[in-house]
Amino acid sequence: MLDHIKGFVQGVVLAPIVRLFVALKISPDAVTLVGTIGVAVGALAFYPRGELLAGTIFITCFVFSDLIDGAMARAVGRTSKFGAFWDSTLDRIGDGAVFGGLALYFAGPGDSDLYLALTLWCVVMGAVTSYARARAESLGFTANVGIAERADRLVLVLVMTGFAGIFDLDLLIYIALWILAVASTVTVGQRVWTVRRQALAEEAAS
Repeated sequence: MLDHIKGFVQGVVLAPIVRLFVALKISPDAVTLVGTIGVAVGALAFYPRGELLAGTIFITCFVFSDLIDGAMARAVGRTSKFGAFWDSTLDRIGDGAVFGGLALYFAGPGDSDLYLALTLWCVVMGAVTSYARARAESLGFTANVGIAERADRLVLVLVMTGFAGIFDLDLLIYIALWILAVASTVTVGQRVWTVRRQALAEEAAS
């Protein structure tokens, strides 16, 4: 479902912005950088103060840069290994900022040690999810499996945090964090198991 939504937003909604940026000769890598800075500023400036809705709206405006930069790179024929590396690296920073902002919220106005710890667990498992795939591919294996991809995690936490801000109901964030904690942990397990099976098969064949 997210792939269909992504295709519509990228190919229809954001198409005029992509064409404008290409015409202005703006670098896709610069768009990636500005988008990440915007996400980080929104998460770390608004969430720790308890301004959940404002922070989510601010972050969402910059999250779309992740769709714009890829479309721009394809439009100008500038897809590259460095671009992919740059995008993935900054994605980790953006994700860390979002969950870091929520962690600071629970350390402050949210006042919950349990959900502070759970948020940090989500940060760690999200990073391990990405690392497991990258490390597997560097060893010649594949690990593109799992029930919680980055887009799923980001959409869920932003939507639920935004609604929590609208209705002044932290329970919605609690639900999202429990889902993400379990789903991310399961995803890591799935990737480890997948790589283990490939490694054992490779050893048997040799």
